[in-house]
Amino acid sequence: MPETYRIIVNQYGAVLGKHSERLIIKSPLPARTEPPWVDRQMLLPFPGADPPEGDCASNLAPVKPIQTKSRRSREKQEIPFFRISELIIASYGVSISTDLIKELCSRGIPITFMTPGGRPYANLTSPCLSGTVITRREQLKSYDNERGVELVKIIIAAKLKNQAHCLKYFAKYLNDRAPERYRRIRQAAHSLLRLIPQVKAANGVCIDHVRGHLLGLEGTAGRIYWEGVGGILIDGVGFNGRQHRGAIDPFNAAINYGYGILYARIWGAALNAGLEPFAGFMHVDRPGKPSLVLDLIEEFRQAVVDRSVIACFNLGREVWMKGGLLDEASRKCIAESVNDRLETPAPYQGQKLKVSSIIQAQARQVASFLRGGGVYKPFTMRW
Repeated sequence: MPETYRIIVNQYGAVLGKHSERLIIKSPLPARTEPPWVDRQMLLPFPGADPPEGDCASNLAPVKPIQTKSRRSREKQEIPFFRISELIIASYGVSISTDLIKELCSRGIPITFMTPGGRPYANLTSPCLSGTVITRREQLKSYDNERGVELVKIIIAAKLKNQAHCLKYFAKYLNDRAPERYRRIRQAAHSLLRLIPQVKAANGVCIDHVRGHLLGLEGTAGRIYWEGVGGILIDGVGFNGRQHRGAIDPFNAAINYGYGILYARIWGAALNAGLEPFAGFMHVDRPGKPSLVLDLIEEFRQAVVDRSVIACFNLGREVWMKGGLLDEASRKCIAESVNDRLETPAPYQGQKLKVSSIIQAQARQVASFLRGGGVYKPFTMRW
């Protein structure tokens, strides 16, 4: 099969359309370097001009109208539809044609809209590509039985294991040059692993009975993990703890932006597997909140986003804030890093698959589990 790509558009003013079998992306118009018109009565300095009659000596003279270009060119990119796996629009002020929307939906290519800060707010797919109704019926039933409890326990245990593995992955580079930091991070990783038996021991007839206890363990793990991440990052990053919305430091903003890209991929995988994105288990129901997407993303945060963003900062790549958000170059850098990770092969059930393919396989495995089709095996990263 030909290699496919996740297309991310993050330039204000870009125009998206279609021509034949291709996606057309036209870049924003360049900024004007001259005014579009000039008042004929305006006087500007003009060296060597004679002074106006009856006036004091001056070098002012009437200005001639400035000629401007009536048309300004745009750069254009063309991408064959068969090469596209997903389209993510991550900026305001982007125009997209209805012809393109229809074409992408007919091909099963999801369109996700994100704020420049990385928060998804819409997802477009064809209503004919969302799987069987049986999966959704069983998914809703599972909320009130032990299948829902078991799924949440498996996901949280896998998240804690991936957090520990992520810390160990970066700690191994500190063993020789910073042995004290290495020891603290390894200790944090072991503390995370010791919480897993408590997660597995939780019992309840439905998720409402055990959610509070499980989320408490997850919160404890989160504090341990992010303290460990602080010890991994090189000096000067300025990370003082995890911030979700409204992050003002580059590292948290980069993490949030990366999660937004991953979030869009999880949402598309859930729809393709026939799951209902808004009917979750671990995250409570709220209007407009895709709770199941938030549940399923937990397995992949460390393997896809945390690992990529930590590496970017520790390798000294420049990430800057502008107006409370990552600037355009920084968003591009983070997006490329996360996308590279999504396209990287990883061990999975005795073979090697791209991480993006593993995400889809896991969503289908969740659907099978909720229909009563055996044990759900979570994805855990190698270190």
